[in-house]
Amino acid sequence: MAEYVITMPDVGEGVAEAELVEWHVKPGDPVREDMVLAAVMTDKATVEIPSPVAGTVLWLAGEIGDTIAVKAPLVRIQVAGEGGVEEPRAVLVDEIKAEERLLVAEPEKVEPVKQPRPAERVALAKAPAAGEERKPLASPAVRRRAQDMGVDLRQVQGTGPAGRITHDDIEQFLAGGSQKAAPAGLARKTATEEIKMAGMRRRIAEKMSLSASRIPHITYVEEVDVSDLEDLRETMNRGRKPDQPKLTILPFLMRALVKTLGEQPAINATFDDGAGIITRYGAVHIGIATQTPAGLTVPVVKHAEARGVWDCATEVARLAEAARNGSAQRDELSGSTITITSLGALGGIVTTPVINHPEVAIVGVNKMVTRPVWDGNQFIPRKMMNLSSSFDHRVVDGWDAAIFVQRIKALLETPALIFIES
Repeated sequence: MAEYVITMPDVGEGVAEAELVEWHVKPGDPVREDMVLAAVMTDKATVEIPSPVAGTVLWLAGEIGDTIAVKAPLVRIQVAGEGGVEEPRAVLVDEIKAEERLLVAEPEKVEPVKQPRPAERVALAKAPAAGEERKPLASPAVRRRAQDMGVDLRQVQGTGPAGRITHDDIEQFLAGGSQKAAPAGLARKTATEEIKMAGMRRRIAEKMSLSASRIPHITYVEEVDVSDLEDLRETMNRGRKPDQPKLTILPFLMRALVKTLGEQPAINATFDDGAGIITRYGAVHIGIATQTPAGLTVPVVKHAEARGVWDCATEVARLAEAARNGSAQRDELSGSTITITSLGALGGIVTTPVINHPEVAIVGVNKMVTRPVWDGNQFIPRKMMNLSSSFDHRVVDGWDAAIFVQRIKALLETPALIFIES
């Protein structure tokens, strides 16, 4: 028997090290050729490391969260025949744009308590043909094995995190066994689980710590009567062209934001607190917090000041889809000057959104509800929605924050003003 050493591959672009975010094996495990051994993350991408040989794992380089230098030993495998040292090919899993995927808002849907690891949160590609099912979640090695054995992965139920299909799932499928777990009884559960924060979750935590520790937030909440805006939106949707997306409230808010920032340019800014420099922007680049299978991303609608309502809606739809299927480019996920966040139907009454550092403001949309409002003579049903907006108190005074939100409120409550050029 001999020893085969697998080293950390060079993932390119001058990267000298990578963080271990996932182990698929442990010492003593048998491995097959092309079986995924580990997943590592750099600032630019998550990649899987497959085994170039078959054998038994003898040694692993470290634990989840450890940083391993390029070309350093990663895995030692006992093999039959001659040993050696090899830098395996790295399989790109997800181009993550770590610096841009910021947790600037709560997600639009409830996430499971156990967060899937980065290599298990690959964005599901949207099928090009209408009605076609989404692509099953599986590693390249699992896909190759399924293809070799004539298994349709769409028929296999994945038991891994986020529904990922494993080698065991394929074996169970071939054996004809049931993959559904029996319902849990009313028994006490005493198990605990410790999850080391690593990869994308650690980067998000660091970014949030930076924002919370360095930016003194002030949050201003105001209710808005959007009844007339909703009537206008429904009318415009009924007359939309086949190539136009369905309007939500977001494009109207974006246009109201553009008009308001034209009057208060100090809020369309970033603050370099290290250098003590505030940069104000003529362009309005609006970040839109978007929940995707890979986690929360913030695609950016560039030059919203030059876009109408329909154009804003089209660009938001395009960027959201690109973010969800993992095709968004780096420049589409960076460069925002202000951010909008929405919880959709889970919007709640009030939120306290965290500013996307180094921006100085973020506008949060809460859920819309119909409730009785007194008009001076009687109670009438009106569609009401709160805006919860946070500001960097070092740059934006409370008075200016209130004027900013009140101006947006006036535009949304009288939506015809949104279309009147100043």
